[in-house]
Amino acid sequence: MLIKSAEFVMSNSDVAKCPKDRLPEYAFIGRSNVGKSSLINMLMQRKNLAKTSGRPGKTQLINHFLINKNWYLVDLPGYGYARVSKSSKKVFQKFITKYFEKREQMILAFVLVDCRLEPQPIDLEFMQWMGESQVPFSIVFTKADKLKPNALKRNIEVYEQKMLEVWEEMPQYFITSSSNAEGRDELLGFLGNLNSTIDAS
Repeated sequence: MLIKSAEFVMSNSDVAKCPKDRLPEYAFIGRSNVGKSSLINMLMQRKNLAKTSGRPGKTQLINHFLINKNWYLVDLPGYGYARVSKSSKKVFQKFITKYFEKREQMILAFVLVDCRLEPQPIDLEFMQWMGESQVPFSIVFTKADKLKPNALKRNIEVYEQKMLEVWEEMPQYFITSSSNAEGRDELLGFLGNLNSTIDAS
């Protein structure tokens, strides 16, 4: 998929105020500090489309970006950052949950996971909730450039083993790096195929 245009449309915390058109949406979500904004900017080849910050927990709203004027990339708040207050976490959780429950044009969520870390309970619990709620998702492993190939392969295998303790099969996954654009073509190709399937239906 060639990215011809990428423009910010709106931010809000009320799912009812999300765009009214019926264009397909793909949501990006992950634990705070997983590199979500950097990944979005790498995919779109825009330096500052999504705001990056040295302070995790910066994204606190539902952010809609219109891509190629025919689909939305949705940047959702990160979860699991201790310095965000409990009351804020409850608010985030409420509208994130509502987004996935109510937003019919949400085709697929990409759950971002830091490939350097062992499987984190908060990520596993979130994906389990997604499965129980019948929300389709794929996993995006980030920061692949930070590991040597053998270590990366080993970490992915550990993750697969952990997922298969609960899941019948490992969800589709992508290995990415915002630094060297690893995984960009695969992820955009996957999105392009999904969009063509929707157009044909």
